[in-house]
Amino acid sequence: MQNPFTEVPDESTDADLIEEARQGSREALEKLVLRHQAWIYNIAIRMVFHPQDAEEVTQEVLIKVITRLSTFQGQSQFRTWLYRITANHVLNMRRRGAEQEVHTFSSYASAINATPDLDLPDPKSVPVEVPLLVEEAKISCTMGMLLCLDRQQRLIFTLGEILGVTDKVGSDILEISADNFRQSLSRARRDLHQFMHGQCGLVNPDNPCRCAKKTRGFIEAGHVDPNHLQFVPRHVRRISAAAEALVRTIEKTVNEHDQTIFREHPFLEPRHQLDWLRRLLDKGDFGTALDLN
Repeated sequence: MQNPFTEVPDESTDADLIEEARQGSREALEKLVLRHQAWIYNIAIRMVFHPQDAEEVTQEVLIKVITRLSTFQGQSQFRTWLYRITANHVLNMRRRGAEQEVHTFSSYASAINATPDLDLPDPKSVPVEVPLLVEEAKISCTMGMLLCLDRQQRLIFTLGEILGVTDKVGSDILEISADNFRQSLSRARRDLHQFMHGQCGLVNPDNPCRCAKKTRGFIEAGHVDPNHLQFVPRHVRRISAAAEALVRTIEKTVNEHDQTIFREHPFLEPRHQLDWLRRLLDKGDFGTALDLN
């Protein structure tokens, strides 16, 4: 899937789909939404943490994009216009779920430290391979770290560090100067690095915190549900390699640049978004307002 942030966008295709959608083509509108919705979702989930909340945010953004499509004048690239709507929405939306809790790096560290170090679950006692649970714990923990950043820092880190947005594109999306974007990204990197270097064994081998040691504690505390993995891609469930060897492989993903840990997160796909879009467009008032055929 083409990254609309780092690859040269096929603006002619976007423009063609926009024009067809304005003329009432439902198929063109669906194609336009499907080109961008997963990227919106991957921003949303890093802002709100829980997939269900991220899907709700994604839908809210897409409703704004669809209903405002007639106002797009082509004075900027479509991707800039679309992601500016996304940025404005996630910066101003109501607080949800995990974000409603007060998160600071010190309180997050206390919560992790309060989780006991335990042996890994018995492979026979869980419905998926143990390494997937360790990976789920790792991703859940590092995603939770993002909630310790304020909203703008979190969004800028997601755009600039995880999705690879340049300072020019990031400043256009957020309508700030490129210098402000760089400075905010630098502060977010610094804050995360200071926390992870002092806490996380993935970054600093001298730290005692290890994903494998915390996995069972996360399960017992309800942070990881073996029956409903939130962050590990579903298509890799039930892998057949030996659990212990894979756990060691996971633990060896240490990199001197701790931000690469966030880039190694899976690209997440929203569930049933096409079905949601079609149900929305099937509503008489919505479809009529857009003059879709």
